[in-house]
Amino acid sequence: MDSFWYISIIVLVLLFGGSKAVSIGPPHSQLDVNHKKPLQTFRPYNIAHRGSNGELPEETAAAYLRAIEEGADFIETDILASKDGHLICFHDVTLDATTDIANRTEFAGRKRTYEVQGQNVTGWFVVDFTLKELKSLRVKQRYSFRDQRYNGKYQIITFDEFILIALYADRVVGIYPEIKNPIFINQYVKWSNGKKFEDKFVETLLKYGYKGEYMSEDWLRQPLFIQSFAPTSLIYVSNMTNSPKVFLIGDTTIPTEDTNQSYSEITSNAYLAFIRNYVIGIGPWKDTIVPPKDNVLGLPTDLVARAHTLNLQVHPYTFKNENSFLHFNFHQDPYAEYEYWLNEIGVDGLFTDFTGSLHKYQEWTTPYPKKEKNAEALLHEISNMLKDDGY
Repeated sequence: MDSFWYISIIVLVLLFGGSKAVSIGPPHSQLDVNHKKPLQTFRPYNIAHRGSNGELPEETAAAYLRAIEEGADFIETDILASKDGHLICFHDVTLDATTDIANRTEFAGRKRTYEVQGQNVTGWFVVDFTLKELKSLRVKQRYSFRDQRYNGKYQIITFDEFILIALYADRVVGIYPEIKNPIFINQYVKWSNGKKFEDKFVETLLKYGYKGEYMSEDWLRQPLFIQSFAPTSLIYVSNMTNSPKVFLIGDTTIPTEDTNQSYSEITSNAYLAFIRNYVIGIGPWKDTIVPPKDNVLGLPTDLVARAHTLNLQVHPYTFKNENSFLHFNFHQDPYAEYEYWLNEIGVDGLFTDFTGSLHKYQEWTTPYPKKEKNAEALLHEISNMLKDDGY
């Protein structure tokens, strides 16, 4: 809990201390990873989906702080852009579902209808608001059956603020940002010098020192996975950074937003062999890996096995504790679902709304290895104990 409050104070300074607070990195002395507990790499990754959003409003500083407190290996976010080109952490291209925008009479005239991935969508779009205007909104829980007590308490945060939350943690915490709806963002938000959304995304990561191939020394110091449903974006940013990337895969009925490819095409052996030149893993919706019928899981597909054959990691999404999201096979027990996916399906990481639950399960079943002390270390410890006792 001490670390939670320490980071909380820093985040309050970042969020309310003025715009300059998010434009520069923190002092190097604050970020010396040599004195931090390293990222665990001996078991599948606990990926905090939009923070610990099962408990707190999604993609807020509070949700990310809670996720870190509860043991997340990575905090995950969706990156969009404001009208004036600032990168923000927000999932939907519209503000309707998770903010108080509908109650803000001054913005009533901003409601629009745009085409998003082939569908006409009506609402208040993030691309029609400046960062200052977005910061004036307050975030709320997406689902009515989750805790509503924190509605209206937190604001939208920027990509910079998200990164600083991870960097100021008292242990090494990875980040897992998504290049969200790049076709839509590039259509409605313009930057100087002809730069694209993807350029600004990578520039932000590089500004804070994120670099290096998977498991390199640089990567272990500041772990990062870049994710996107748009393969052309992942290929494009591969020319700017060698940080590991993950190709997200949606429902079997949804084509890719940029290349209009079908699910069967992008999960074929030929395509997986192609995309592995640019990514180190895939992030499929879990119901496409093990398709359910009438809320009962059927037989697993061979997607995980085929991905592993190509040395691609598999990070499925999204795991949620509530009964309405659990298939009948798990008898309303989220730990049984974790057991199935980690031990029977054998995935390499999980996107979860309930970081604490996954962390507890992994600590029970695959705890951190205990360090065996050698004779010299034991003698040194005994010597210190004797000195403390006055000998």
